[in-house]
Amino acid sequence: MSASQFPPASAADSRKESLITYPSPFPIKVMGAKVDGFVHAVTTIARQFDPTFDAATVELRDSSKGNYLGITITVLATSREQLDDLYRALTAHPMVKVVL
Repeated sequence: MSASQFPPASAADSRKESLITYPSPFPIKVMGAKVDGFVHAVTTIARQFDPTFDAATVELRDSSKGNYLGITITVLATSREQLDDLYRALTAHPMVKVVL
């Protein structure tokens, strides 16, 4: 296959971004130590990127030994950029260990 038969990079980029239909609900799992303020910190970050975020929809799961907490937040995804920025903000927070 010659180079001219491959789509330009911009076409490939737009296909990557189109895997999600915007706007749509998008669940994100956040894990960290089970400490006071962790849930509040995660929901505050979620609200910064989705003003319609409803903390009542948050799902919590303790680890088997109870030392860690899994939090599932569902945000209204409006763009790839919004999700990327949200993931960066969550992973940068000192209480957060993992974001999926």
